[in-house]
Amino acid sequence: MGLDMYAYVSAKPGARNEYYEEKYEKGNNDAVEPRELAYWRKHPNLHGWMENLWKEHGGKASMFNGIELELTWEDLDRLEKDVIENNLPKTSGFFFGEDSDMFYKQRDLTFIKEAKAELFLGLRVFYNSSW
Repeated sequence: MGLDMYAYVSAKPGARNEYYEEKYEKGNNDAVEPRELAYWRKHPNLHGWMENLWKEHGGKASMFNGIELELTWEDLDRLEKDVIENNLPKTSGFFFGEDSDMFYKQRDLTFIKEAKAELFLGLRVFYNSSW
């Protein structure tokens, strides 16, 4: 158990859940999976940053887990600045692990660059997590 975090590209929201429903609940082996851009294992401060963004966008559930969050160009600009300046919010949780900002810093920046390229091409970028 632990904090698993994903960023993926799709043409529409909900595509990741639709894929799992089609493939595993309905047995459709032709289901198209959204393309994964990044995966993080126990990067709590990035998760905290995403949770804060979700709350800014009106998120109200009791916990930020398994909730799809769409990322805009402006969101990615803010994230890039915060990653570069080592300004992700200190976040903790039972399954979250320790601060891993420096370990993931280059991967975070690569993700941001790739996510912006996907947005430029007209696709949509989403973040989701499971813990």
